[in-house]
Amino acid sequence: MSARPSTTPRAFAAVDLGATSGRVMLARVGHHTLELEEAHRFPNTPVRLADGGLYWDVLGLYRGVLDGLRAAGRAAAPDGIASIGVDSWAVDYGLLDADGALLGNPRHYRDPRTSAEVIQEVWERIDAAELYRVSGLQHLPFNTVFQLAAERDLQAAAETMLLIPDLITYWLTGSIGAETTNASTTGLFDATTRTWSDAVAAAVGIDPKLLAPLREPGASAGPLLAHVAAETGLGNADSTTSVTVVASHDTASAVAAVPAKHDAGPFAYISCGTWSLAGVELDAPVLSRESQEANFTNELGVDGTVRYLHNIMGLWLLSETQRAWGDDDLPALLAAAADAEPFACLVDPDDPSFLPPGDMPARIAEYCRRTGQRVPRSRGETVRCILESLALAHRHTLRRAARLADHDFEVVHLVGGGSRNELLCQWTADALGMPVIAGPTEATALGNALVQARAHGLVGDLAALRTLVADTQPLRRHTPSGDRRAWDAAAARVGLYHD
Repeated sequence: MSARPSTTPRAFAAVDLGATSGRVMLARVGHHTLELEEAHRFPNTPVRLADGGLYWDVLGLYRGVLDGLRAAGRAAAPDGIASIGVDSWAVDYGLLDADGALLGNPRHYRDPRTSAEVIQEVWERIDAAELYRVSGLQHLPFNTVFQLAAERDLQAAAETMLLIPDLITYWLTGSIGAETTNASTTGLFDATTRTWSDAVAAAVGIDPKLLAPLREPGASAGPLLAHVAAETGLGNADSTTSVTVVASHDTASAVAAVPAKHDAGPFAYISCGTWSLAGVELDAPVLSRESQEANFTNELGVDGTVRYLHNIMGLWLLSETQRAWGDDDLPALLAAAADAEPFACLVDPDDPSFLPPGDMPARIAEYCRRTGQRVPRSRGETVRCILESLALAHRHTLRRAARLADHDFEVVHLVGGGSRNELLCQWTADALGMPVIAGPTEATALGNALVQARAHGLVGDLAALRTLVADTQPLRRHTPSGDRRAWDAAAARVGLYHD
């Protein structure tokens, strides 16, 4: 049970590591206060080496975290920072040896080493249906279980596996642990018992000793190490700032900050950024054969909730398209998309051809040729194709989630960076025929900070946390417009996402 909420605002540092950038956000939280500012932002640029592997520059990320904590401490003076929390994307990890040293740079989830052969080898050791029955995890070729299977040689020298936010927390505090919301994304976690599955690990040839002790959001990871406190300025003769375990999977933090008041009816959510994670919040996992065939995932959220969702390859398609064009003028591209012909062509955002980095406009054109559609003839048509396709994917996924979980919803909360994209939000509302509430954009950092604040007695239960977000953050409501039958007809025409 949470401590009784206090009324005096305090400052918290939310370390939020994304697939393209990291930042340290400074949050001030009180009984009626929730304010957020960016203390420091730094790039997260993967590196491809001569072996063909794609790696994270994790030491560069950690350097950015330290610089950001120093900046946050200066901004929070004179009262200081109550605690720090770390979240990031899921599935990727570092391996530590018996002395706690990092064994090689962590691989990027888009690294090609998790080939079809590796996945088939895992499935020969444990049937895919049994793996789903235990883990409830959507099949993605980069799930942690497949990544570990692809590097058995390195694994043999390792003592501990730490997912990225747990690794950063270890470097800050010297404390080893595995936070549950992120552990639930690995394929090595039992969705029913909410513990590591030693049986799955052993079946696929992964030593269970690698799996660190589990800890829940709100637990203390301990104070900063002395040299970290000195370098960041977050320690003095009397005290040192501590690290609080948050919902370290960025989507879990984002869903915790969905601004859904408890009396507003059932909701669905879309955490929209590089990926669109669309689903509903449940009390228990859905582990049926139908759920497996639909490739839905059961991941943990705050307070033992289940995030029942499907990962859709989201605005990655748009960001890679802009990168290929060298065009950073998103408002102009969106204006051109709004003027382009509706439903001229549509793509499946989850088509495997869109996963690797590279020339996205060329791959979209090739998909359209392959499926007998007209190839986009302008940048506006390409962007409209991406956004209409994502809106249809959102519709299809949420309708399917409701059926599989027997869980209806009346409104959709779209949070994250995609909430700034008014075309995508409006077209998602139009496709669903249902209101979409856009915002907050910084849902992940807010959820991170609020779990810290709750551990310090400043916020009550999950409902109170969400009410504070709804009452303090700017939100935008998109009401359905136009003829929803046009979306149905477009989907049916290309045989894509047609219910």
